[in-house]
Amino acid sequence: WSDKTLFDIETKTLEGKPLKMSEWKGKAVLVVNVASKSGFTGQYEGLEKLSDQWKDKGLVVVGVPCNDFGGQEPGSASTIRQFCTSRFQVEFPMLEKQSTKPGKNQSQIFEYLGTRTGKLPGWNFCKYLVYPDGKTIEFYDSRTAPDGKKLEAKVKDAVSKVKVEKTAKPATEESSG
Repeated sequence: WSDKTLFDIETKTLEGKPLKMSEWKGKAVLVVNVASKSGFTGQYEGLEKLSDQWKDKGLVVVGVPCNDFGGQEPGSASTIRQFCTSRFQVEFPMLEKQSTKPGKNQSQIFEYLGTRTGKLPGWNFCKYLVYPDGKTIEFYDSRTAPDGKKLEAKVKDAVSKVKVEKTAKPATEESSG
């Protein structure tokens, strides 16, 4: 993974559609392992607020359902989508259910994030803030509130590194005399 970034990974959405994470290249990405039956499930509300507040400035919040801890995400993709939409009005991208734990079933996302930070989730709702370069990554455990000052300050720093594409102005013709 030394010559790769998060943006080199291909995965699937919660609905099973292929997703190239390169679509988010140049943006700040907050990857969160989520679960519907966790004591931290209420964080969906804060994650949605964070997404709403910063998405136009270059932040992508991404939920990755995970059943690794306490069997707290046992449902199917449609059950997870229904829960997130009806209960928390989640609009940020959600990926297919994936494993965070090392081994043959570990998702590439968590293999990459764990390799880069030396930290893997110990429970649900751990967060990885990936800077627009795809290599600068910070880890936050489950207790870090998505709408708290600590994470918000880091998100602000990460989105400040997003390069906004300027629309090219049409060249003006110089008048010849």
